[in-house]
Amino acid sequence: MKNIAIFASGTGTNFQAIVDAVKTDKLSAVIKLLVCDRQDAYSIERAIKEKIPSFVFTAKEYASKEEYETEILQRLKELEIDYVVLAGYMRLIGPTLLKNYEGRIINIHPSLLPAFPGKDAIGQALKAKVKESGVSIHFVDEGMDTGPIIAQQSVSLSENETIESLQAKIHEIEHKLYPQVLQRLFTTSQEDNK
Repeated sequence: MKNIAIFASGTGTNFQAIVDAVKTDKLSAVIKLLVCDRQDAYSIERAIKEKIPSFVFTAKEYASKEEYETEILQRLKELEIDYVVLAGYMRLIGPTLLKNYEGRIINIHPSLLPAFPGKDAIGQALKAKVKESGVSIHFVDEGMDTGPIIAQQSVSLSENETIESLQAKIHEIEHKLYPQVLQRLFTTSQEDNK
């Protein structure tokens, strides 16, 4: 069973999907920590409700990314975290965490990467008038949404697609796909460690 920390910045729907997958034995993991960079994020309320400890920080209260990532790293080590799972975390991961968790930081992104990296991928897809978008799950490297892709699933866009309707389609895929991919990853890595 893998110990994981989930990093989130917003409402935490993917955080909740992962929590629910653990509770229903669809994901063999122990969620040891929520790391959040916004004091007002609803993901914190979700963590409190689920009795999952949180580390909430404000980046501008630190002198550098290295400083707050060092503090996060210390907590991850104390909790013996095996994997870092990004679920709507809106900061680039820096060298401090990348070096210590190389190949063990996973992110979900609401587009078919390499298309539409970064913020507002759904809005970018609509502006580009693409016929298809989707979800990508990938390992994190030093770039923005550039790490090796683990899994993707596409969704068709209708002619009258809105941000809200596409977001709903994307969330439906994310909430199923992310726990499935994590389970496959964690099971494979356990077999590799035998």
